[in-house]
Amino acid sequence: MHESFNALMPLIIPEGVSDYFEMTHYSKEEKRLDIFLEELNTTPEEYQGQKLISKGFFEPVTLQDFPIRGMQVYLHVKRRRWLNQDTDKVVYRNWELVAKGTRITQDFAAFLKGISGQPGS
Repeated sequence: MHESFNALMPLIIPEGVSDYFEMTHYSKEEKRLDIFLEELNTTPEEYQGQKLISKGFFEPVTLQDFPIRGMQVYLHVKRRRWLNQDTDKVVYRNWELVAKGTRITQDFAAFLKGISGQPGS
């Protein structure tokens, strides 16, 4: 992605999201903007020091965000999952912990926590 566009991302997506997600691409139609986000492959803080390997993503989920210049905005969010080689269990970022320690709002963190439909997520 062009560097100048990356500088605009914090103004377009919810605050703090760019700390954990990257925009892979976008599409624009007459009255609609779709932004596709993938969670970065950075070890969640709660699993620091453990052996994690990326095991892909949960199914993407779409949420509608605030309109921009009269266009509907949709965020297509793909959360990452990892295999914890120490426990042989699939793990994912705890968004409640992230909300307490960063600029991500509690509402957005609650949404991210609930979108995977996984128990305990």
